[in-house]
Amino acid sequence: MHSSSRFPGGAVSGVLVALGLLAGCGDSLTTESVDLVALADRTLTYSHADVDLFEVEQAPGSHRVTVTFSQAGGDRCTRLNDGATATFNGQAMLLEQGGVDATAGRDVCLPTRAFYEFDPDAWAALAPTDARVVIQDASHTVVLTMKEGQAKRSFTGPTMRLLRGQTYSFQWNPTTESLNAAAATLLPEGGTVTAGMAVTREGGKITFTVPGQLGAATHLLTLSGTVQGEVVECQGVAACRGTYFHSQEQVVSVQ
Repeated sequence: MHSSSRFPGGAVSGVLVALGLLAGCGDSLTTESVDLVALADRTLTYSHADVDLFEVEQAPGSHRVTVTFSQAGGDRCTRLNDGATATFNGQAMLLEQGGVDATAGRDVCLPTRAFYEFDPDAWAALAPTDARVVIQDASHTVVLTMKEGQAKRSFTGPTMRLLRGQTYSFQWNPTTESLNAAAATLLPEGGTVTAGMAVTREGGKITFTVPGQLGAATHLLTLSGTVQGEVVECQGVAACRGTYFHSQEQVVSVQ
């Protein structure tokens, strides 16, 4: 792990994508305790965050799978009763039951969701495989399977030197996936202002041109992309959906 901060303006904010946001606010909410079967009319959303930071090996939430139930809507705020469990390919997930939280000075309705923190190095050594999430209690079972949900995402391409005015391409992995969105930025060492670059997408390949006006220096290259996940199985809820997000930082010499 790197202890210095050569790039104070780096993409640490990318980790916030992995952490998720509080949902649903109100001034006088009341928690309604329910069994899992009461969530059968909800949508279950699968979010895969895979954020590789240059100066931090494993920031909290940087390699996390989250499954979140949609909320009841209106003034209702539900909390899942005790006794439910959640697993990711047979491994225990951290289950948050949801309900009203007032610690921030106002009532906030927290969703029912589950987290799984994965080891990126372990996943990189394995072939991509489907991810099967099972949430259950005595009343009901919810099953969501995402195609190649257990896979380390990455970009591969030039790793050391970029020339100003030249065009470069990087390939998203797994190569069978097509990007829905992508971005690329360069941050000079010791700087605070990033240079954004126009990115073109072709399937899983991204292409950009290094700005000619950049100074010759060491830079932090940040690449990010989002893929719409393919739902293989969805049982016990009204609908399922999912996305895979990956971001990576690498040091390059811009000349």
